[in-house]
Amino acid sequence: MADALPFWKTKTLAQMSRAEWESLCDGCGRCCLHKLRDEDTEELVWTSVACRLLDTDSCLCRDYPNRRDHVPDCVKLTPKKLAKIDWLPPSCGYRLVQEGRDLEWWHPLISGDPATVHSSGASVRGRAVSERAARDLEEHVADWPGEWPEQPAR
Repeated sequence: MADALPFWKTKTLAQMSRAEWESLCDGCGRCCLHKLRDEDTEELVWTSVACRLLDTDSCLCRDYPNRRDHVPDCVKLTPKKLAKIDWLPPSCGYRLVQEGRDLEWWHPLISGDPATVHSSGASVRGRAVSERAARDLEEHVADWPGEWPEQPAR
Protein backbone atom coordinates (compact mmCIF):
# COMPACT_ATOMS: atom_id res chain seq x y z
CA MET A 1 0.00 0.00 0.00
CA ALA A 2 1.40 3.39 -0.99
CA ASP A 3 1.96 6.03 1.65
CA ALA A 4 -0.67 8.74 1.83
CA LEU A 5 0.21 12.02 0.17
CA PRO A 6 1.34 14.78 2.54
CA PHE A 7 -1.22 17.43 3.48
CA TRP A 8 0.36 20.15 1.31
CA LYS A 9 -0.35 18.01 -1.75
CA THR A 10 -3.95 17.18 -0.85
CA LYS A 11 -5.27 20.38 0.75
CA THR A 12 -5.56 23.93 -0.46
CA LEU A 13 -3.85 26.55 1.66
CA ALA A 14 -7.28 27.64 2.93
CA GLN A 15 -8.13 24.07 4.01
CA MET A 16 -5.04 23.65 6.19
CA SER A 17 -5.21 23.65 9.95
CA ARG A 18 -3.26 26.37 11.73
CA ALA A 19 -0.53 23.85 12.63
CA GLU A 20 -0.28 22.66 9.03
CA TRP A 21 -0.15 26.25 7.78
CA GLU A 22 2.58 27.21 10.25
CA SER A 23 4.62 24.12 9.37
CA LEU A 24 4.92 25.30 5.76
CA CYS A 25 7.45 27.86 6.94
CA ASP A 26 10.93 26.35 6.53
CA GLY A 27 12.49 28.82 8.99
CA CYS A 28 14.84 30.42 6.46
CA GLY A 29 14.19 33.97 7.72
CA ARG A 30 14.35 35.51 4.23
CA CYS A 31 10.89 37.03 4.51
CA CYS A 32 12.04 38.85 7.66
CA LEU A 33 14.68 40.82 5.77
CA HIS A 34 13.87 44.42 4.95
CA LYS A 35 12.90 45.20 1.40
CA LEU A 36 12.85 48.52 -0.41
CA ARG A 37 10.33 49.46 -3.08
CA ASP A 38 10.93 52.23 -5.58
CA GLU A 39 8.05 54.70 -5.36
CA ASP A 40 8.07 55.39 -9.08
CA THR A 41 8.71 51.98 -10.62
CA GLU A 42 7.42 49.71 -7.82
CA GLU A 43 10.66 47.70 -8.24
CA LEU A 44 11.43 45.57 -5.21
CA VAL A 45 14.97 45.52 -3.84
CA TRP A 46 16.11 43.12 -1.12
CA THR A 47 18.50 43.94 1.70
CA SER A 48 20.45 41.73 4.09
CA VAL A 49 19.05 43.66 7.08
CA ALA A 50 16.94 41.55 9.41
CA CYS A 51 13.91 42.69 11.35
CA ARG A 52 14.87 43.53 14.92
CA LEU A 53 12.91 40.52 16.17
CA LEU A 54 14.68 37.98 13.96
CA ASP A 55 17.29 35.90 15.75
CA THR A 56 19.88 35.76 12.97
CA ASP A 57 21.36 32.52 14.32
CA SER A 58 18.19 30.44 14.70
CA CYS A 59 16.39 32.43 11.96
CA LEU A 60 13.27 32.47 14.11
CA CYS A 61 11.27 35.37 15.47
CA ARG A 62 12.13 36.19 19.08
CA ASP A 63 8.47 36.91 19.90
CA TYR A 64 6.38 35.37 17.13
CA PRO A 65 3.02 35.36 18.98
CA ASN A 66 3.36 39.07 19.85
CA ARG A 67 5.44 40.26 16.90
CA ARG A 68 2.87 42.78 15.69
CA ASP A 69 2.95 44.50 19.10
CA HIS A 70 6.65 45.25 18.46
CA VAL A 71 6.59 45.57 14.66
CA PRO A 72 3.14 46.84 13.67
CA ASP A 73 3.79 46.45 9.93
CA CYS A 74 4.79 42.78 10.25
CA VAL A 75 2.60 40.89 7.81
CA LYS A 76 0.50 38.03 9.09
CA LEU A 77 0.41 35.66 6.14
CA THR A 78 -2.94 34.21 5.20
CA PRO A 79 -3.97 32.35 2.04
CA LYS A 80 -5.84 35.47 0.89
CA LYS A 81 -2.89 37.81 1.50
CA LEU A 82 -0.46 35.36 -0.04
CA ALA A 83 -2.11 35.76 -3.43
CA LYS A 84 -1.30 39.49 -3.39
CA ILE A 85 2.26 39.39 -2.00
CA ASP A 86 5.16 39.65 -4.42
CA TRP A 87 8.05 39.70 -1.96
CA LEU A 88 8.27 36.14 -0.68
CA PRO A 89 11.50 34.44 -1.74
CA PRO A 90 11.20 31.92 -4.58
CA SER A 91 12.02 29.01 -2.25
CA CYS A 92 9.36 29.91 0.34
CA GLY A 93 7.17 26.93 1.27
CA TYR A 94 4.00 29.04 1.16
CA ARG A 95 4.86 30.31 -2.29
CA LEU A 96 5.83 26.86 -3.60
CA VAL A 97 2.58 25.27 -2.43
CA GLN A 98 0.53 28.19 -3.78
CA GLU A 99 2.24 27.68 -7.15
CA GLY A 100 1.47 23.94 -7.09
CA ARG A 101 5.10 22.97 -6.56
CA ASP A 102 6.64 20.66 -3.99
CA LEU A 103 8.69 21.66 -0.97
CA GLU A 104 12.46 21.52 -1.28
CA TRP A 105 14.66 18.78 0.19
CA TRP A 106 15.88 21.06 3.00
CA HIS A 107 12.36 21.83 4.23
CA PRO A 108 11.84 20.27 7.68
CA LEU A 109 8.63 18.59 6.48
CA ILE A 110 10.71 16.75 3.85
CA SER A 111 14.05 16.28 5.65
CA GLY A 112 12.63 15.71 9.12
CA ASP A 113 15.34 18.04 10.45
CA PRO A 114 14.94 21.79 11.00
CA ALA A 115 18.72 22.22 10.65
CA THR A 116 18.74 21.35 6.93
CA VAL A 117 17.41 24.80 6.03
CA HIS A 118 20.68 26.17 7.44
CA SER A 119 23.09 23.50 6.20
CA SER A 120 21.58 23.82 2.71
CA GLY A 121 22.41 27.51 2.53
CA ALA A 122 18.75 28.47 2.20
CA SER A 123 18.55 30.47 5.44
CA VAL A 124 19.84 33.91 6.37
CA ARG A 125 22.15 32.46 9.02
CA GLY A 126 25.60 34.04 8.71
CA ARG A 127 24.44 36.50 6.04
CA ALA A 128 21.92 38.78 7.74
CA VAL A 129 22.75 42.05 9.45
CA SER A 130 20.84 43.05 12.55
CA GLU A 131 18.51 45.99 12.10
CA ARG A 132 20.09 47.58 15.15
CA ALA A 133 23.61 47.28 13.66
CA ALA A 134 22.67 48.53 10.19
CA ARG A 135 22.69 52.21 9.48
CA ASP A 136 21.25 52.80 6.03
CA LEU A 137 19.21 50.06 4.37
CA GLU A 138 20.56 51.20 1.01
CA GLU A 139 24.06 50.21 2.18
CA HIS A 140 22.88 46.59 2.54
CA VAL A 141 21.15 45.96 -0.79
CA ALA A 142 21.59 42.28 -1.72
CA ASP A 143 20.34 40.04 -4.52
CA TRP A 144 20.62 36.66 -2.77
CA PRO A 145 17.49 36.91 -0.57
CA GLY A 146 15.26 37.14 -3.65
CA GLU A 147 17.05 34.42 -5.58
CA TRP A 148 16.87 30.66 -5.44
CA PRO A 149 19.38 29.41 -2.82
CA GLU A 150 22.65 28.11 -4.20
CA GLN A 151 22.82 24.42 -3.48
CA PRO A 152 25.85 22.91 -1.77
CA ALA A 153 26.64 19.27 -2.43
CA ARG A 154 24.48 17.01 -0.26
